[in-house]
Amino acid sequence: MIYIASDHGGFELKNKIIDYLKSKDYQVEDCGPKELDKEDDYPDFIYPCAVQVGKGAVEDRGIVLGRSGQGEAIVANKAKGVRAALYYGGNLKIVKLSRQHNNSNVLSLGADFITFEQVTEAIDLWLATEFEGGRHQRRIDKISKLEHSL
Repeated sequence: MIYIASDHGGFELKNKIIDYLKSKDYQVEDCGPKELDKEDDYPDFIYPCAVQVGKGAVEDRGIVLGRSGQGEAIVANKAKGVRAALYYGGNLKIVKLSRQHNNSNVLSLGADFITFEQVTEAIDLWLATEFEGGRHQRRIDKISKLEHSL
């Protein structure tokens, strides 16, 4: 399952991404918002989305969007089991490494900084890239231990 959420700043792009993912036969759950409200607050949608990813199956992923993606990544990373990575354009290697080395399970996108073409390229790469494990798993385990110590 791919969970997706935004605020007003990412609302339009979120809906385009949902259509794109469904056209590629992914199961998608829209965590909101369901309608545009320029006064909404991203934590109200991003955190519940991230919680679903964190408590879900290992293969579950999340995509969160806002104008910069920064606040959305910060909020998503508050949910236990979530490793959100931020992408707002530029070199796609960061997207690939977020999966290979960090096993990111949430991708945060800065809607004001990327085109739809860049978004689909990043999402396709992110979904196709596998976690390498090995020495990187040791680091993920340490992150999990930190989460459980809070």
